Amino acid sequence: MNTVRVATFLLGCAAVLVAPIAPAQNYPHKPIRVIVSVPAGATPDVTARLVTPGLAQQLGQPLVVDNRGGAGGLIGAELVAKAAPDGYTLFISSPGALTILPHLRKVPYDTLKDFAPISLISIGPFVLITHPSVPARTVKELVALAKAQPGKLNYASAGNGVANHLAMELFKQMAGVDITHVPYKGAPQAVTDVLAGHMNMMFNSIAPIVGHIKAGRVRVLGIASSKRSPQLPDIPTISEAGVPGYESENWFGMFAPAKTPKRIIARLNEAVVKVVRSPEIQSQFAALGADAVGNSPEEFAAFVRRDMQQYAKIVKQSGAKLD
Repeated sequence: MNTVRVATFLLGCAAVLVAPIAPAQNYPHKPIRVIVSVPAGATPDVTARLVTPGLAQQLGQPLVVDNRGGAGGLIGAELVAKAAPDGYTLFISSPGALTILPHLRKVPYDTLKDFAPISLISIGPFVLITHPSVPARTVKELVALAKAQPGKLNYASAGNGVANHLAMELFKQMAGVDITHVPYKGAPQAVTDVLAGHMNMMFNSIAPIVGHIKAGRVRVLGIASSKRSPQLPDIPTISEAGVPGYESENWFGMFAPAKTPKRIIARLNEAVVKVVRSPEIQSQFAALGADAVGNSPEEFAAFVRRDMQQYAKIVKQSGAKLD
């Protein structure tokens, strides 16, 4: 009888140990929700919809993009931070909510503790665009105009604390100009008002505005990277055009809630890397002015830590504040 009891006890212990592992081994067995903390049409949304079809093929389940814009990405980030760590709620994010906003306000999550990095998807530069009515055709002319009229010019951003907000604050600090910030609830609305002439300028990723650029509806003054973009080879970098040393790039990556089983993280990472490194997706990102990446969870975690440190420095040096 004692032997039977011992065996039963051991089987019970084994069941307890195996139970948490089983879901990971069967993952995924139902649709996966992908939170994007911006409205439809913004660059993170474009990125998500570019990679999710391939991920669905790799994982054998549909990935449903769920746009939760607002509050500089905080709303979407909080949803993911508080979601069950089972691999069925994922997050495709840019720097805004995770590596910028925590330096500007109190947020209900800890970027380094509440999220499990899966992979960096892509990285690409911002471009500085103006409405054609702005009487400046170069970066130098824009700086001169802004200095002559402090605070009169305005710029749109996708929201307080997002990457293109800090891109302009860094520009202002390095160029020594005063330009008024007008935050929107997302990049599409901000771009719309620049196109309409209601706003003078903004920094934005190339992908959503390349059609407007080619049609001449906006003027591009500079690329915010260390080298010119193959998509816009005639446009100088901002550094060479008048603000030496200026750089500001935007990245997009996939995260899961912290404590998601390592088996699930590894499965997701394998799928993301395979999709992102495929020639087809790489060429599509290149056409949008971005470089496809695909790296390990450990490499992406280190990247996020460095990005947080860099933005802490930018916020401090520029004196950026939430309007």
